[in-house]
Amino acid sequence: MTKPKPAPGNPGEENLLELESKYCSWGDTVHYAKELTMFERAESIYLYDDKGTEYLDLQMWYSAANFGYANPRLNAALKAQIDRLPQLACQYLHKEKILLAAKLARKVEKVFGEKGRIHFNVGGASAIEDAWKVARNHTKKNLAFAFMGGYHGRTLGASAITSSYRYREKFGHFADRANFIPYPYCFRCPYGLKRESCELYCEKQVERLFETEYYGVVNKTGQAEFGAFFVEAVQGTGGYIVPPQGYFPRLKKLLDQHGILLIDDEIQMGFYRTGKFFALEHFGVKPDVIVFGKALTNGLNPISAIWAREELIKPSVFPPGSTHSTFSSNPLGTAVALETVKLMEEEDFEGRVTRSGAYFLSGLREMAKRYPQMGDVDGLGLALRVEMCQKDGYTPNRELVDAMMNIGLSGTLTAGGKSRGLILDVGGYYKNVFTLAPSLYITEKQIDTALALFEEALIRGLAETA
Repeated sequence: MTKPKPAPGNPGEENLLELESKYCSWGDTVHYAKELTMFERAESIYLYDDKGTEYLDLQMWYSAANFGYANPRLNAALKAQIDRLPQLACQYLHKEKILLAAKLARKVEKVFGEKGRIHFNVGGASAIEDAWKVARNHTKKNLAFAFMGGYHGRTLGASAITSSYRYREKFGHFADRANFIPYPYCFRCPYGLKRESCELYCEKQVERLFETEYYGVVNKTGQAEFGAFFVEAVQGTGGYIVPPQGYFPRLKKLLDQHGILLIDDEIQMGFYRTGKFFALEHFGVKPDVIVFGKALTNGLNPISAIWAREELIKPSVFPPGSTHSTFSSNPLGTAVALETVKLMEEEDFEGRVTRSGAYFLSGLREMAKRYPQMGDVDGLGLALRVEMCQKDGYTPNRELVDAMMNIGLSGTLTAGGKSRGLILDVGGYYKNVFTLAPSLYITEKQIDTALALFEEALIRGLAETA
């Protein structure tokens, strides 16, 4: 764990890091960093520390602030709502909730051709719990599939479908643990095959589970013991892994044959992060349930939600009181979310993100030609991955990633002519992947700056770890 270093405070103030060390829980992720940085201000794609140093942010609050920090339009919507209807118990109606639900449901119907309804909550993990309730209510099955490398939250229920045991080991089991299936991770294929010649062998292994009752999934008649499969169309915390085309259509056909619902977790990848409104659009399948949150309010007064097909969530099967949260459709969150959806309707984010993502990915791949340690560079839209390796281009290199992350947080990079920092998020199965999720408004000039800062951090990281 990080041991905070003394930092000067304003005259007469107690040292903030000393207070943090004594009174704040260390159970969150702050102390992953080698040294702690105190931030004072945020604007556009930049954070500013208490010394005024500028940090270019390439993770935007885990893709929650897709539309830039302190977005004037979205901030104004929040301020206006505070003065008009700031609080309201969720058992009562207000127009923002209704208009937001209608816009989202109509968008899903346009994209996937399915009618459905919206149910609101606050955080992503809470919405995952709601999705599981819908699935269990419909299928009457308690068991679910999920992917190895998947992340769906840290509540007791959500951690049961999150593959990492560490999220469960201290707290036991509240729900039946998922049956975890290998994700189609082509760079590190669990079967040792190559994308161009494997013929989706990984999906065939899922099909094989349903061939006989003795593989523990179905009975003699093919009736499955499982009711849902929780998926990320592009795996988020697992390292922004983009699956091969063809995988999800075959998986969905298999699930439909056995009455298993496909629950699409879009919490990180939704709202144009990949260049589409929902990431699953890239792969040509229709979900039964969608879970989303984060960027829906650009990180302001959080709102999460699920969309479910009409037959799964209509009032006759999912009646009042089926699930509830005190702040689930609060007026501040729904007002900002409504303005965010209007913003997305008015601007061509699909075109913008596709172009910016291609430009950024091209720059990273050019850089990778000079550094074999950049073992895999890939992405979809502005969800980009750089998997850092040893010089062989394959063996995971977590030490280099940690060094680069902390160099970025030091605020001492000089590319561009002044001292600045770089915010990098780390993911992947071996914690050796930089998952890049910049603002959807990032410009080519800012991408060039980001590339220069990343290369400087890489050069310094290689020297530190040599």
